[in-house]
Amino acid sequence: MIDLGALGIGEVAVLGAHCDDIAIGVGGTLLTLRTAKPDLRVRALVMSGTDSRREIEERHALAALCPGVDLELTVLDIPDGHAPGYWDPIKNALEAFARDTDPDVVFAPQRGDAHQDHRLLAELVPTVFRDHLVLGYEILKWESDTPRPTLYHPLTREVAEQKAHVLLEHYPSQAEHDWFDESAFLGLSRLRGVQCHRPHAEAFVVEKATVRFGGK
Repeated sequence: MIDLGALGIGEVAVLGAHCDDIAIGVGGTLLTLRTAKPDLRVRALVMSGTDSRREIEERHALAALCPGVDLELTVLDIPDGHAPGYWDPIKNALEAFARDTDPDVVFAPQRGDAHQDHRLLAELVPTVFRDHLVLGYEILKWESDTPRPTLYHPLTREVAEQKAHVLLEHYPSQAEHDWFDESAFLGLSRLRGVQCHRPHAEAFVVEKATVRFGGK
């Protein structure tokens, strides 16, 4: 397993279709980045949930995952489950969001996601962030669409458990789902950890990346 270090991360963009997508897919990575980089800038965009209980949950959860960092969250009003019918407003919102950000890495859903909202966002993000490192995260749910990841971010057990705690504490609206529990979240992160010889990990699908061998 080859380790590639992502140094000098000052700002990240995180995008989700729904409130809780970001925390499920990249919560452990945000916790790790915040510890390593206290002056980190996090710019977040979520497509649906504005002015609702879900938005309140999202704001509290992201604050818990990124305590003390420069965090800005925008939540749109795209109806849950109907994103393909709102292609134009979503594309326009992404372009406006991109104009106000300068991320070193972009986290978004991955193209193979079975949920139409996640999949549409995954398809649009690289058309807006064309020259950025885009990492597609996985969202645990009942569909059998778990990807074959190509990049792993190792997590300590403590970080994995803290992420699960944040999810359970700050998203009570999701407690009715039989997959939304600590054992499910820790089970997936443990599986990804096994695959990269670490205690736990979050896994990503790489859109496109450049590697430099030697030279400046």
